Amino acid sequence: MSVEPGQTSVGFIGLGVMGQSMAGHILNAGYELHVHTRTRQKAEIILSKGAVWEDTVGRLSRKCDVIITMVGFPADVEDVYLGPDGILNHAGKGTVVIDMTTSSPDLAVRIYEQAKLFSIECLDAPVSGGDLGALNATLSIMAGGDKKIFDKMIPLFEVMGKNIVFQGKAGSGQHTKMANQIAIAAGMVAVCESLAYAKKAGLDPQTVFKSIGQGAAGSWSLNNLGPRMIAGDLEPGFYIKHFIKDMKIAIASSSRSGLRTPGLDLAMSLYEKTVKMGYENKGTQALFKLFE
Repeated sequence: MSVEPGQTSVGFIGLGVMGQSMAGHILNAGYELHVHTRTRQKAEIILSKGAVWEDTVGRLSRKCDVIITMVGFPADVEDVYLGPDGILNHAGKGTVVIDMTTSSPDLAVRIYEQAKLFSIECLDAPVSGGDLGALNATLSIMAGGDKKIFDKMIPLFEVMGKNIVFQGKAGSGQHTKMANQIAIAAGMVAVCESLAYAKKAGLDPQTVFKSIGQGAAGSWSLNNLGPRMIAGDLEPGFYIKHFIKDMKIAIASSSRSGLRTPGLDLAMSLYEKTVKMGYENKGTQALFKLFE
């Protein structure tokens, strides 16, 4: 299969905070784009630009050479792929399916194995970079599956991201994303503590940020979410409810391998407190509210 604009029909399922931008880049690159999401209203902007609406997953699956999914939770992934109207029951032989949702590594393997029974190719390719990475097409893409299929999909991945790395067999993309989320989890606690300390010390957090953001303490979370914390901007680049989902997957996977994760466990407990405060649908930077 040649994955080139004008030659490949692409289906995109899930037009949330990140999916909207990712699908937009695919359309702008010249691909024939078919879209489906639970709420059609979320698709109106991209439909006005030339995307084609499909009212069911099955109908979309029958029309596309490549199908990308970017949905919310593992249960959504399972339904979209394995349900009665799911992709695997309707896509044609040779279709390539790419789940870019952060989901369970075990589920990724199960979908891969089931796809093989239908002569469908499958990659798990979760992303990192949040709303800004999706908007600017600079996402990190970490992929698992068959290398030959990954190589064929590179032109499509390059439309959405910059750091595109093949990690290994099916499930490896999701395992890599878990490593990513573990690093972010403890780091977010540290960012919040740092900026809260600056405020308690009577410093101007913005001035402090100018110093520490460019020094050894600098990180993606500090440099991208620190300013939002300081400004009181809680709008989601990545939902707290989805981050908690990721942490639960990481904790379960770590437990099965016998790995202790005290930093991850602490972050999980703190984020659960933000949910009790009513911030479930806010961005992960709302953790700062616990420290103010």
